[in-house]
Amino acid sequence: MPLATTGDLVTRAAAAGSAVAAFNIITLEHVEAVLAGAESVSAPVVLQVSENAVQFRHGRLLPLARAAVAAAEQAAVPVALHLDHVKSDALLRQAADAGFSSVMYDASGLPYEQNLAATRAAADWAHTQSLWIEAELGEIRGKNGEPPPDPHTPGARTDPAEARAFVADSGVDALAVAVGSSHAMTSRTATLDHALLGRLAGALDVPLVLHGSSGVPDGELAAAVAGGIAKVNIGTALNIAMTGAIREFLAAHPEAVDSRAYLTVGREAMARTVANLVGVLGRPARPATV
Repeated sequence: MPLATTGDLVTRAAAAGSAVAAFNIITLEHVEAVLAGAESVSAPVVLQVSENAVQFRHGRLLPLARAAVAAAEQAAVPVALHLDHVKSDALLRQAADAGFSSVMYDASGLPYEQNLAATRAAADWAHTQSLWIEAELGEIRGKNGEPPPDPHTPGARTDPAEARAFVADSGVDALAVAVGSSHAMTSRTATLDHALLGRLAGALDVPLVLHGSSGVPDGELAAAVAGGIAKVNIGTALNIAMTGAIREFLAAHPEAVDSRAYLTVGREAMARTVANLVGVLGRPARPATV
């Protein structure tokens, strides 16, 4: 089926009181696993390609993007493509032509005024290309080996009043908020600030996004969706599933040399993880045309 758009999937999920699961992909096996998992529970899904993934692929966006588009068009559920954590303006400008309907522009590491100015410029350009744009305010660290933020550090959590001004002045369509999660967590021990999330949901009229969701337990994720999160980003959980399954397979089959054998079990493990997490979030409403 034709590609869905991230904005449509997130809007429908928010209206239904659920959230869209957005999974970061690195290889074709990631793509196939996400689609298989989503199809097994009949749920729409977002495939995300991060700037880090593009760098891993020698700085080339199109090979992975085109593979994702081709697979998504054959999926039995609605699928959208999202370009994630983009800091490079050159990469941002490749999004629309590569099949992406949305982009997360990440200037969150800059001081507030610089973040706002850079995000405003990105949003202005993105909207000329009919791209839905997400930004981040607060500290959701953990990428590239960064330690998680100290929750007591000023700015480590998203301030509702500042977030309201940021959204109004930047023109973004969604906001990733810092409420206690962290990127690249390998244990599911994060505790979210649900009171703060409630204040953010009340202050903002755009969908809220949770990053670093691999480290958030099921109960916390479900509560976050009930509290207003409409898009949940997941990446590390897939890599944990894939790597664990491959390690187990190779330990049991030290003679194995055919990569298809261990990639198969890795792909199946990721698909199970996708299905489980989508179930935790609730099944977002499918587009009316499907």
